[in-house]
Amino acid sequence: MNDSPTGPADQRIAVVTGASSGIGAASARALARAGFHVVAGARRTDRVEVLAREIGGTAVTLDVTSDESVAALARQVPVCHLLVNNAGGALGTDSIAEAKLEDWQWMYDVNVLGTLRATKALLPALLASGDGQVINIGSIAAREPYPGGGGYNVAKHGVAAMTRVLRLELLGQPVRVSEIDPGMVETEFSLVRFGGDLSKADAVYAGTRPLTAVDVADTVSWVAQRPPHVNIDQILMLATDQTSAQVVHRS
Repeated sequence: MNDSPTGPADQRIAVVTGASSGIGAASARALARAGFHVVAGARRTDRVEVLAREIGGTAVTLDVTSDESVAALARQVPVCHLLVNNAGGALGTDSIAEAKLEDWQWMYDVNVLGTLRATKALLPALLASGDGQVINIGSIAAREPYPGGGGYNVAKHGVAAMTRVLRLELLGQPVRVSEIDPGMVETEFSLVRFGGDLSKADAVYAGTRPLTAVDVADTVSWVAQRPPHVNIDQILMLATDQTSAQVVHRS
């Protein structure tokens, strides 16, 4: 880990998990442009260190599946105004009948328990800020179950439920809670889902124009910059070529 975040005393601090690539890295850049000092956390230390140097932020080696790693993050960030829970992912497209329990376990650990760990650890700092905010990156998979998506559907439905419960529990306290559910976004997501099979990953986006990580990051930045009395509870954002989880126009 690097030293604690530094910057002007009045600069707002944002923590972004899963910041080594895709939506996480793009969100870190967008928030830095918006004036936040960004603490970029991810398992791939080399990548977040490069990102932190680029944006003038702080790099943290972070594994959201580890209690110790998340606790160390919280010790390093005693002041926090914004937490973007972005770390997550999907593995495989097996049916329920052929489900691999280890894949489901990983998806639950990263998406659900990872979000819980980071939120629970940083909530005291968010409350103490007097104007804190949690933005959870969900998915259309949290709204529409689909064949082959069972494990990921379950995990993202869990994140959505947790987000709503947190919003209810924090009512009247100075922390806003938001959920952004993107549809198809061209990042490393599909490459991870298909175990590194580039041809399968490319086929997901073939003949269509999906969202980009920057599109989602722009939305994260906009939500983060609403005034304290405005809470953007939920956003579902899709490419123009997509109308639901598995309905996509391809040219």
